[in-house]
Amino acid sequence: MTHRISRRARMLAASLGAGVIVPFAAAATPASAAAAPQVSCTSAKAGLAAKLQTDITAALRNRAGTVAVGLYDRTTKTTCTLRATSAYDSASVVKVTVLATLLWDAKKHNRYLTAREQTLTTAMITKSDNAATTTLWNQLGMTKVKGFLAAAGMTETKPGTNGYWGLTQITVRDEQKLLGLLTAKNSVLSDNSRAYELKLMGKVISSQRWGTPAGAPSSVAVHVKNGWLSRSTHGWRVHSVGTFNGAGHDYMITVLTHGNSTMSYGVSTIQGVAKAIHKDLVPATSRSGASMLRYVPTDTPQEASVPTPTS
Repeated sequence: MTHRISRRARMLAASLGAGVIVPFAAAATPASAAAAPQVSCTSAKAGLAAKLQTDITAALRNRAGTVAVGLYDRTTKTTCTLRATSAYDSASVVKVTVLATLLWDAKKHNRYLTAREQTLTTAMITKSDNAATTTLWNQLGMTKVKGFLAAAGMTETKPGTNGYWGLTQITVRDEQKLLGLLTAKNSVLSDNSRAYELKLMGKVISSQRWGTPAGAPSSVAVHVKNGWLSRSTHGWRVHSVGTFNGAGHDYMITVLTHGNSTMSYGVSTIQGVAKAIHKDLVPATSRSGASMLRYVPTDTPQEASVPTPTS
């Protein structure tokens, strides 16, 4: 059967660049708006947990789809969670795990990444290149991927089968564990490995720097990786993971969503949550100006980023 895609949709898909390789799925019916979910927050800083809980809940009020949120700030010992153990198709967010696995395996064999691996990993993270990801996924193999997940304590993450890395099942709790490994000294990843991965996440191209960085002050260093994918069930999956350091804070945010009618709807949901978090964690007196997002995708046809498998 031939799936026809409009010229406009093809152009949009090419510009997005990170529609993951998954089995073909038809267009989804837009989800209906849901009641505001219950966010749970704790903090060592008086009043912060209640403010975050109120503001994140407000950001999600009347938003359609299903949203999972994770926040941890080392400075104030602040944690917020919503649906921390709910599973989502990873889309391109799994690319952070792919690179971490490669670095973990290289450390085990006491070697540096080759020039070829550096080229592939740079394309995979900074441009969300799918072909580079497939090459690295196949090079590593399921044994090494599962080995890293075990070492990282990411027990809820289930790698995609049959080469469909974009269908890896992820949770907020495991993504926060991974971001924690990238941002603090540990026995799983070397300091050089952590610095390398964060450097690439800090160089993501401007058109893909939406999501969790929304509302972050310019005084905070931003490292981000996003993912987006449309399938016949749960509509668009749109995710963003990011780490933020500066203005007296060291924090990480994960927002996973599905049931979005369009990609841009999911982006808007994530950015609403992110803006609330950055505003509450880094008060106006600590800011040197909020960062401006360079790109917010417009509504796109459902088939725009649903490629058929090529291998």
